[in-house]
Amino acid sequence: MSSGFGPCTGYLAPLGFLPQMQAELSAVVAVHERLVIAAGPPQTCVWAENIWYEVESVHAPSIGTAAKELKSRQRNWWPYAWHLHRRHALIQEKLPHVAAKPLHFPEAKPPSTLGSFALLDEQTLLLANRCSSPFPNGAPAFAEPSSPLPPSRAYLKLWETFTRLGIQPKPGERCIDLGASPGGWTWVLAHLGAEVTGYDRAPLDPSLLALPNVHGVIGDAFQTKPEKIGAIDWLFSDVICYPERMLAHIQEWRASGLCKNYVCTIKFQGDAHYGVIADLLRIEGSQLMHLHCNKHELTWVLLADQGPAVSL
Repeated sequence: MSSGFGPCTGYLAPLGFLPQMQAELSAVVAVHERLVIAAGPPQTCVWAENIWYEVESVHAPSIGTAAKELKSRQRNWWPYAWHLHRRHALIQEKLPHVAAKPLHFPEAKPPSTLGSFALLDEQTLLLANRCSSPFPNGAPAFAEPSSPLPPSRAYLKLWETFTRLGIQPKPGERCIDLGASPGGWTWVLAHLGAEVTGYDRAPLDPSLLALPNVHGVIGDAFQTKPEKIGAIDWLFSDVICYPERMLAHIQEWRASGLCKNYVCTIKFQGDAHYGVIADLLRIEGSQLMHLHCNKHELTWVLLADQGPAVSL
């Protein structure tokens, strides 16, 4: 980025979570609606929906000049337009078409790099050739599932997680789903062919209990003690609880060595529990992210034999 601050990185906040993202960042030099520009290389930023690497600022006095500047760098671009909407659209019309069709899960995420651009004013173009997400402004879209329909919209969290990671449970793998009712996550896992046991104080949807690879247990999800359950391939949790309690349960399972992979939602009530974020990031190999369909929550993932955390 051409400025007195040297190289810069951009961070796009999820709608409604700009304060949380800003609190993570240092050396902020500009804020453009949900797009925050910070000096230096990428920082750890779990709330960011998309990260713009090596941001450039380019003089582009016309729509044609802006399009030419973008095409000279790479093919695939998507705008982030918080103002000057018509001008953004006219620039995009001059660029190669980027298909942003909804994915049909478990279709793989787009393999190509997607750049992002934004107009600061009518003559100044902000751009990044490469971003952390292959989806437009970090927001994946999925085609609606066909029958049988899931019992809740929570299934989207797992679809997005598996799509981002490029990994999912295999048929026959043993999974437990904490806080499962009515069964959005269990529905995803069962239709992938996994063996699923859902734990909740409320029952699973009857359509799920009718499946041969689904078992429901009524009771406290945190009574799933490792020594009682035995070895499992995946621990899933979308249970509503304080973040510290979820962390303690994760640590109990990790200490047992009986679980290979973890996908857990960390649900916050205000900002009093954000200290758990640092505790989770200290777990070697773990990944923490705000999914597009997450609310005031983060998704924590730890996979077997995946090495250090990667950008999502």
